[in-house]
Amino acid sequence: MSYLYKTKGTCSTMIEVELDGNIVKNVKFTGGCNGNLQAIPRLVQGLTVEQVEQKISGISCNGRGTSCGDQLAKACRAAYEASL
Repeated sequence: MSYLYKTKGTCSTMIEVELDGNIVKNVKFTGGCNGNLQAIPRLVQGLTVEQVEQKISGISCNGRGTSCGDQLAKACRAAYEASL
């Protein structure tokens, strides 16, 4: 299942998350810092939604109160809940 998530408060504007049950299969960011947005998907591939949330939820970028990683954790949760 593929899910599009519109980000809030980050340089990236959209995250596409593909799940297999609660396992992250693929992540694609639109916009943002190219290096980070290539690295983050590789690091979370194969993790459960819960593991992604534990590892990167709550990370702040430059005092914004969120980050691309934090938004990805939210996107994974939204994608999972939409699949139920």
